[in-house]
Amino acid sequence: MTFMSKVILDFFIAFGIVLGGSMLGGIGAVMSMQPPTQTMLEVAGRIKIWALAAAVGGTIDPMRVIESNMLDGNLSPAIKQILYIIFAFLGAHMGTELVKWVCTIRN
Repeated sequence: MTFMSKVILDFFIAFGIVLGGSMLGGIGAVMSMQPPTQTMLEVAGRIKIWALAAAVGGTIDPMRVIESNMLDGNLSPAIKQILYIIFAFLGAHMGTELVKWVCTIRN
């Protein structure tokens, strides 16, 4: 997998986790007679860090790659891992912002 395709994939995985989790949380809130917009906002905030972790691999391995390569003086793999984390964060953040925007639209 090329670098750019992995970056794009990480971005959209994180984005989709936040957006999908928030929307399904809103459906659950409706079924349990709770306010869906408040629930969606809370879920989006809580799930953001987990979306980032899932997008970059679900474990602490990317951090180990960064540590081992930087200590050995090989910066290229470490920089790639940092960029994967940044783009996954951007995806999760944009998903959260989209949920906030949707939840504040008034008729």
